[in-house]
Amino acid sequence: MIRFDAVSKNYPNGTTAVDELSLELAEGGITVLVGPSGCGKTTTLRMVNRMVEPTAGTVSLRGQDIREIAAPELRRGIGYVIQHAGLFPHRTVLDNIATVPLLLGWGKKKARSRAAELLELVGLPSSMAKRYPYQLSGGQQQRVGVARALGADPPVLLMDEPFSAVDPIVRGELQAEFIRLQKELHKTIVFVTHDIDEAIKLGDHIAVLRTGGKLAQFDTPERLLAHPADDFVADFVGQDRGIRRLSFVKAADLPLRDGLVLPADSPVARARAADEPWVLVVDGDRRPLGWAAVADLPSGGTLADAALTPLGHTFSLAGDSARAALDAALLSPSRLAVGVDPQGAVVGVADAYELSAAMTGDGTAVDAAAEEGTAEEPTPGDAAVEEGTAEEATAGDAVTAKDAVSKVTVVKGETDGGSGDDVDGTGAGGDGR
Repeated sequence: MIRFDAVSKNYPNGTTAVDELSLELAEGGITVLVGPSGCGKTTTLRMVNRMVEPTAGTVSLRGQDIREIAAPELRRGIGYVIQHAGLFPHRTVLDNIATVPLLLGWGKKKARSRAAELLELVGLPSSMAKRYPYQLSGGQQQRVGVARALGADPPVLLMDEPFSAVDPIVRGELQAEFIRLQKELHKTIVFVTHDIDEAIKLGDHIAVLRTGGKLAQFDTPERLLAHPADDFVADFVGQDRGIRRLSFVKAADLPLRDGLVLPADSPVARARAADEPWVLVVDGDRRPLGWAAVADLPSGGTLADAALTPLGHTFSLAGDSARAALDAALLSPSRLAVGVDPQGAVVGVADAYELSAAMTGDGTAVDAAAEEGTAEEPTPGDAAVEEGTAEEATAGDAVTAKDAVSKVTVVKGETDGGSGDDVDGTGAGGDGR
């Protein structure tokens, strides 16, 4: 769909923003460009719609050199979403969304009808159609920005750090909405971000660029985490990549046990017979009520008489990953993760050691997920990836599962959502990101 052939971008001051980039982006997929500031992410993205012209090489769209297409015509066929949405402040939400259809000569009635459809598609109520951008929250503005980019139903969508300017909660909501939209629309999307977690969550393929615009690795998220091409990629992905890999293991494949799951009308003696420090108490539909500490149980009666400790959170076998299961175990007061079916009924429980043994004891479960679907997808980074792979085991693979669990540290932080430095020194912004 989009192809870069030995593309370079050099500036008069001697700065190289992109250096002989060769890359082919699959049609209907999300390719994420990620890397440190100054690696040429945004420059690469802007060369697709000719906002930046390459110094050397060829960028082609569906086999045609984009230099053969007039820049305004090319841009009207490519959606573009930027930080802070970039909405026209003097236009209503509806007229912002209708911008490109009107430029293409659509009648006002048709363009506004299309805008109303897109407003609904991105999850905003019709009551917002007549509002102006200053009357919207940051997350709402970004949704309008996405709707505007989809105005003329372009096959290609360029997204330059579209969710970086909002708070983490809104960012998560926008990412989920974006995934939902892509499942419906199947656009070819080029997405720029500084956030490796966002790249892993959203991308079908990830291109990691190093400073100076060199391609370090181009791979699926699974293989990127499992087999980083070199130390630079491994450092950029982060030391917790073993944990991140669990996002690609389905929770449905994890082993669970139900001997500790007891109905509320069970006698206390039955809980003591389990010979475990905790039992999970459920109602008649097997929905979890809470944990009962066996040492604190009354001398007689049923579990309905026991004081229960809140669960923490459960994980779903229908849609969650092994990462969610491990998180549930680590945050549970009993250190046991509770797996539920789509109706919320308990299927079983497992502790962090059991989950880790199943997922990373010998690496097979995670590696199978990483290899799935890649056999027929050779990428430019494959040669570098394969070399030395046999000797490279992640920390989570090499350490015994029990030791790995005992050393887990949960760190919550925020990634830099900044826009990076200008490369050519002009202040125009983004030339070297």
